[in-house]
Amino acid sequence: MALLTFKGGLHPFEGKELTKDLPVEVYMPTGDMVYPLSQHIGAPAVPCVAKGDTVLRGQKIADAGGFVSAPIHASCSGKVKAIEMRLVPTGSMVNSIVIENDGEYNEVEYQGADLESLDKKTILERIQAGGVVGMGGAGFPTHVKLAPKEPDKIEYVLLNGAECEPYLTSDYKRMLEKPEKLVAGLQVILKLFDNAVGCICIENNKPDCIAKMQALVKDLPRIEVKELLTKYPQGGERNLIKAVTGREINSTMLPADVGCVVDNVDTVIAIEEAVLEGRPLMTKLITLTGDGMARPHNVETPTGTDVQELIESQGGLKEGFSKLIAGGPMMGFAMYNTHVPCVKTTSSFLAFMEDPVSQTTPTACINCGRCVGACPSHILPARVATFAEHGDQAMFEKYDGMECCECGCCSYVCPAKRPLTQSIKSMRKMVLASRRKK
Repeated sequence: MALLTFKGGLHPFEGKELTKDLPVEVYMPTGDMVYPLSQHIGAPAVPCVAKGDTVLRGQKIADAGGFVSAPIHASCSGKVKAIEMRLVPTGSMVNSIVIENDGEYNEVEYQGADLESLDKKTILERIQAGGVVGMGGAGFPTHVKLAPKEPDKIEYVLLNGAECEPYLTSDYKRMLEKPEKLVAGLQVILKLFDNAVGCICIENNKPDCIAKMQALVKDLPRIEVKELLTKYPQGGERNLIKAVTGREINSTMLPADVGCVVDNVDTVIAIEEAVLEGRPLMTKLITLTGDGMARPHNVETPTGTDVQELIESQGGLKEGFSKLIAGGPMMGFAMYNTHVPCVKTTSSFLAFMEDPVSQTTPTACINCGRCVGACPSHILPARVATFAEHGDQAMFEKYDGMECCECGCCSYVCPAKRPLTQSIKSMRKMVLASRRKK
């Protein structure tokens, strides 16, 4: 049987061998913990503690600021030091709660539950109370995603284990080390959708994960494993839906519009912990890798941990490194300051000894068409980027610039080294801002 995939995409250097065979380590920080109030799409959370308050690990420190929002919980015990603007990995300043970590990690008591005893409303309430958001990068509040207008029309629950971004292996380690939690979390989601089948979607460069999952679900009804062709960006929501179901969505649609719900591996484990164990989202498994990292591996650490402290505790960066990226090399952000907190959507930190991007000079487009062939959104990146560079919003929208998923394929394959994705991304932000004004 042919492997499931989509049209477009590419095969960049994987780099996963640096960390994929190493055990996961745990780091509990000793310095101040910082919790940005915007760790998700939607309204920022609202503090429910004040300066001077003493908090326990697992205690809620910020309420959801609306329906499309999520609460935030302390991942350490200590005293609230300040509520002030702090820098986050993307380079923005965000209002944040700062807690002076006492190093004791005294926890609140958690109330577990049996899935059979829970109704759909209670499941969603426990997911919301746990502060669970999409941990694959977008940060969409999970209780909102799992509450579509017509739940009976959901036919597929896709568990995204593709992890197509080069160098990242945190999802891979999650699937190998916590497969039972993963399946239990998927069963929680399936209880919300009576007519859906659960698909655990894994690229074929992870045969050990595929074998382990197949053995685990072979006797379970409504759950199956889907083997995907290894290709970037296979883990993109639109591409995953197309590969597994053959259905297509665009920028104006949600997966629910074609009968699908898509959740990342880490998110599904967080759902299991929130619903069945009563534990809120407080930790993140992060890949520290790249040839500029002294000791590449995966480390699990509480949210709010200072990135500088985390990296130094794991061996630090090699002398003379050129670039540090938050996220993957294709869609991540270059960092200029490491004193930022790890948040719910943090996936990795990559350090490189060389920065080929800064060493190249863009030249004129040679009309080779490589960007068109690689684009999974099937637009004309070179032309759309030109409209973006000229500030031509009307033509940008006419040529479907808003359909760009910002995966970086076009910039990667461009022989002229044009920053196509960056130009399109900037114009997309301008268009969205313009629409919000109207």
